[in-house]
Amino acid sequence: MDKKQNAIPRIVIIGGGFAGVQVAKKLKNQPVEVLMLDKHNYHTFQPLLYQVATGALEGDSIGFPLRRLFTHQKNFTFHMAEVDRVDPAINTVITNLGDFTYDYLVIATGANTNYFGNKELERNTMPMKNIAEAQNLRSLILQNLEKALVTTDEMERNALLTFVVVGGGPTGVELSGALSELRQYILCKDYPGLCNADMKVYLVEGKTELLAAMSSPASVAAKKFLTEMEVTIFNGVHVASYDGHMLKIDDGTVIITRNVLWAAGVRGEIPGGIPPEVVAKGARIITDDINRVKGYQNVFAIGDVSAVTTEANPKGYPGVAQVALQQGKQLANNLMSIINGKPTMPFKYNDLGTMATIGRNKAVADLGKLRFQGFFAWLLWMFVHLLSLAGFSNKAIVFFNWAVGYFTRNSDNRLIVHHFDTKTMMTDPVAR
Repeated sequence: MDKKQNAIPRIVIIGGGFAGVQVAKKLKNQPVEVLMLDKHNYHTFQPLLYQVATGALEGDSIGFPLRRLFTHQKNFTFHMAEVDRVDPAINTVITNLGDFTYDYLVIATGANTNYFGNKELERNTMPMKNIAEAQNLRSLILQNLEKALVTTDEMERNALLTFVVVGGGPTGVELSGALSELRQYILCKDYPGLCNADMKVYLVEGKTELLAAMSSPASVAAKKFLTEMEVTIFNGVHVASYDGHMLKIDDGTVIITRNVLWAAGVRGEIPGGIPPEVVAKGARIITDDINRVKGYQNVFAIGDVSAVTTEANPKGYPGVAQVALQQGKQLANNLMSIINGKPTMPFKYNDLGTMATIGRNKAVADLGKLRFQGFFAWLLWMFVHLLSLAGFSNKAIVFFNWAVGYFTRNSDNRLIVHHFDTKTMMTDPVAR
């Protein structure tokens, strides 16, 4: 078992996402020991995963080494470890590297894809919650375009060129727009044997409008933009089944496709050892207004994995980056207040606004009472996301890729680095 090396409090953070990183940063120069555990050694900028999946960016440009983020923070230690479970009774985290004790535990494990218990959909559709999954999706898209170019089976060719995105939130809308632009600007250039009319893009959303968490003008504008980009939209319906070839919607629609991209829901990544009675619907850990897990004094949960449930906010806050960032900063302050015997401050989310991009010169933005769509919203979306990336090198690389893509309507990131096997959902290195 890992032992503390000194008498100062140890704060163990599980997860190197937006929330976990903010806690650790805010604790810099404080008289505490900060230990972060994550199964990856990098932080992922998830809002741009869809651009990795569609070949606009390379995966490395949206990931940043966690150790580099904290190079100058002397009270910080990182271990790349897979957490098996936590044992609050003995203040211990059990991992594949051994056991780590803590004085305070912060669970910031984020969320994963939610298939709502449907194993068939989980087995046959493509998720996109991390860099590896985005790269798998890119491989699948490009491999199926290659197959469509040479197959002599007309039905199979149509299936390979049909893309269905499930979920009409920001991820689904952005992914649908990116696929439409791939069809418009890339398909004929890279695959002269195919044309724009061959490739079809569908978006399936269970709610009656897209971007349901945003304003009505944003929802209407997003649907208008996508319709103009020839994306076929199904609202108010749900996917009933998909066997890898035939997708059935509960309104009776049947779509033959080899490409179903799942962006319809998330569930918290809850480590073992957390009792089910403190887990809310949607797999989020129930916490009080300072993000302390119900029933515990020194265990906290923040970000997508937590649900701060109050009378005014019975469903918890939305799973967006701004909530995670603000909770991380506030929790760090509260932890120091607890350690120093001072009063804590309840978390209150300051909604800075919501944005989504649909495509070239097309985006929607809700910033308080200001709501606008189109070119200016698109510029603002790019500016905010560029500044939010970790590391100067990533900012420079992404800006350069965006500039090249804008002026050439092309990119150099459409590499099939790994073959993706849809039967086993595994990647194998391309033989050299």
